Amino acid sequence: MSRYPEVDLTRVTTLSVKERSTRVGLAQFGKPPGDVAAVARFVDGLPDLLGGRALRDVVAAVLASHRAKRPVVLLCGAHVIKVGVQPSLLPLISRGVVTHLGLHGAGAIHDVEVALFGTTSEDVEANLATGAFGMVRETPEFFHRVAAEARARGEGLGEALGRALVEEKAPHADLSLLAAAWRAGTPATVHVALGTDTIHAHPAANGADLGETTLRDFRILAHALLEAKGATVLNLGSAVILPEVFLKALTVAVNLGASLEGLTTVNVDQIQHYRPRVNVLERPTQGQGGRGLSLTGQHEILVPLLAQAVVAGLEGGNG
Repeated sequence: MSRYPEVDLTRVTTLSVKERSTRVGLAQFGKPPGDVAAVARFVDGLPDLLGGRALRDVVAAVLASHRAKRPVVLLCGAHVIKVGVQPSLLPLISRGVVTHLGLHGAGAIHDVEVALFGTTSEDVEANLATGAFGMVRETPEFFHRVAAEARARGEGLGEALGRALVEEKAPHADLSLLAAAWRAGTPATVHVALGTDTIHAHPAANGADLGETTLRDFRILAHALLEAKGATVLNLGSAVILPEVFLKALTVAVNLGASLEGLTTVNVDQIQHYRPRVNVLERPTQGQGGRGLSLTGQHEILVPLLAQAVVAGLEGGNG
């Protein structure tokens, strides 16, 4: 037993999601255009300079990996998940372009809340002063129950969350990336850093369940990266956790014989942070004939544009 005192989480006061105000709802989500040829014409009309060239290069890299039957790994940060871009990303999963989906804990929480409740993203500043921030009951109860089931079944956390959302018929599972990955048979992994997520303040939080299932997901991601040769890895909006996880998983893959030849890595974010630049763009591609590409802009604009340009390329309108 530790000699240091610890807080008793069974004493925390919780509330229902029905009592919580949120900033994001389904009515605010984006809607992909029906005319993919128009998207292709728009992208083709961008200047062949700087970001315009980089966008076309990223689209071309994704399409090249897909057509060569190489992996396309999609890593998404939390902010990306809560700004309504799922309708544009979902076709990349359902059509088999994305071969691996990776989220961290906060991203998975937003994805689950969208699927279960149709709302997410509370007002942190307003709720922190009262101790209500993150103190809903339903989200952690679902998350920790599924983590326990995953541990018992020998599943990873991402797989189990997607399965549960589909099997339990979450009202808005059609907008969940995790559920889409489960339906498509695409590996989905959730990479948790203990203590970083609101659900860790819930009395049902179990470090053994979360730890074992997220460590399994690390091994699943490392297995996907065994095929890194000619692959494309997209990091959308994660500044710390996913770039760190990616670099370690890639190291395991290389240790086990993976080649980094022709690997393309992409970082898409509102600003270009140190870890994505170094761990995603530079280190994995140096001296291997690979390349790192960066796109800088608002997630709610840039991510749908990128995803829809890829869909247009699939249908012969671009790339």
